Amino acid sequence: MAKRKTFITLILVLVLAITAGILDYPKYFNQGVDSTNSFLGSKNLGVLSDIKFPHFPNVPFRLGLDLQGGSHLIYQADLSQIEQANQGDAMSGLRDVIERRVNLFGVAEPIVQVQKDRLIVELAGIKDINQAIQMIGQTPYLEFREPRTQEETQKILDKKSELQGLTTMEEIQKVPDWQLALEDPNFKATNLTGQYLKSAQLSFDQTSSKPLVSIEFNDEGAKLFEELTTKNVGKQLAIYIDDALISAPVVEEAISLGKAQISGNFTLDTAKELARNLNAGALPVPITLISQQTVGPTLGKLSLDQSLKAGFLGLLAIIIFMVVIYRLPGLLASIALAIYVALLLGIFKLIPVTLTLSGIAGFILSIGMAVDANILIFARMKEELRAGNSFGSAVENGFKRAWPSIRDSNFNSLIVCFILFTFATSFIKGFALTLSLGVLVSIFSAVFITRILLLMFVGTKLEKFKWLW
Repeated sequence: MAKRKTFITLILVLVLAITAGILDYPKYFNQGVDSTNSFLGSKNLGVLSDIKFPHFPNVPFRLGLDLQGGSHLIYQADLSQIEQANQGDAMSGLRDVIERRVNLFGVAEPIVQVQKDRLIVELAGIKDINQAIQMIGQTPYLEFREPRTQEETQKILDKKSELQGLTTMEEIQKVPDWQLALEDPNFKATNLTGQYLKSAQLSFDQTSSKPLVSIEFNDEGAKLFEELTTKNVGKQLAIYIDDALISAPVVEEAISLGKAQISGNFTLDTAKELARNLNAGALPVPITLISQQTVGPTLGKLSLDQSLKAGFLGLLAIIIFMVVIYRLPGLLASIALAIYVALLLGIFKLIPVTLTLSGIAGFILSIGMAVDANILIFARMKEELRAGNSFGSAVENGFKRAWPSIRDSNFNSLIVCFILFTFATSFIKGFALTLSLGVLVSIFSAVFITRILLLMFVGTKLEKFKWLW
């Protein structure tokens, strides 16, 4: 009964491995389907001639920027209106908004990095640089501005008058506080920007039925909005989108619920678009594109070929080592390792995992780690056989006594992968993800698949040949 159960389990594992192998590389399977359909259609076989077998879905691997190319953009953030202590938070918020924005377009693992006051955006698979710019440029910068005092307004107007007639930048920069002339003389920036936005939706004015956009802030934004409206009762509060004045309503009373309306010369379509873009994420600070380029995959392809070659040679070396040192168990472990590779690649496709060079390095490293558990198990088995135990008992005790070491070592690896994935940059995250998936599948491969293969030899004539084990 136990033997029959083991055999059925082995059949299921082989079916799973074959399915994973076809998922990994469906080309030859689909060619076989085409040949079968062609043969059946050419023969007079009655009902069989009408049968058409379907192709296996060809799910492509998702490749990162370094392997398939894409767009590389650099933006300069304007932090002039942000206090020094808050600039780091503003740039982090900017990064999060851009990541959320490009993710809405299905970009595979976008890389968005902050370098001081610059934002670097890499979009894998987006070869049209204008498309990449449009995806990011559609995100509006929303801000609320309060009125300036008469004294502040006059200073700016005086500075503008002082700069009139100056034609070169050198002449302008010689004037003290020349930057003052670039500011809005009527309204000044506040801390309330789009980064505190909770939601935006299309609505209509109850009197005129004109379209407008209703917005709601999060808890922190609601407090800022209440402070702002309390301080400016009876005054105008200006709403700017991308540095353009959209609306400047008069504050009649303090607003404590964190809700407001943006009105202007909106059509139904422009109001819908504004609400959609604000929900995608209003930028906490203005940004300007200062560099753009299309990245080709040529270097990545060369590195990929070299990495795959190294991985194949490493896998071959592992198989030779296992067979020479551990003989038949080593051969069975190599079969389990091949199944492990097929299953892991299938998982990469199904999740899907974005493969970068660092991710492939994690995958190749996991292949080497996958045999660690087998070595521990086989060493324990040899000890059991030397002690005079039967082959079946040696297999069971070998797995049972090796399990604590396998569990602890792989658990430690998973902890490290979790730390890397949580705190590291995108490329290291790819390495941590593929390595952690490899560790999990390797446990299944060693503890389950290798065990099933060994149990198939319990009670057979081969277990009597001690030199095989």
